Amino acid sequence: MIARARDGALAAALLLLAALYAGWFRADRHLVAVLLVFVAPPLLLLVGVVAQRGYARFWAGVLALFWFSHGVMHAWAHRDMALYAWAGIVLSLLIVALVSVPGMRARFAAKRGAGGAGSGH
Repeated sequence: MIARARDGALAAALLLLAALYAGWFRADRHLVAVLLVFVAPPLLLLVGVVAQRGYARFWAGVLALFWFSHGVMHAWAHRDMALYAWAGIVLSLLIVALVSVPGMRARFAAKRGAGGAGSGH
């Protein structure tokens, strides 16, 4: 159940990110490029997450690093559009957190298991 809720939150974050980019760059003169580069990837990953494909979660985490960097760069360089950039930063950090939860749980569970019963850790 927890994994399903996490995937639901990840799907919602990807959908919100795609909607954010569609709204942010709606008047851009390179709209087709914007749709291909910024809007299509989160929507394709959304389909993979809904279909419970592990690679979709992995690539969402990888691309979230790009989305985070883009948001930071835009927030710094274009103060008039900073609200969109900050929303992108928050959503990308949320995506990274959501895809990292299983690995962090496994890592800390292994550490607890190895650290108990006189192992000296």
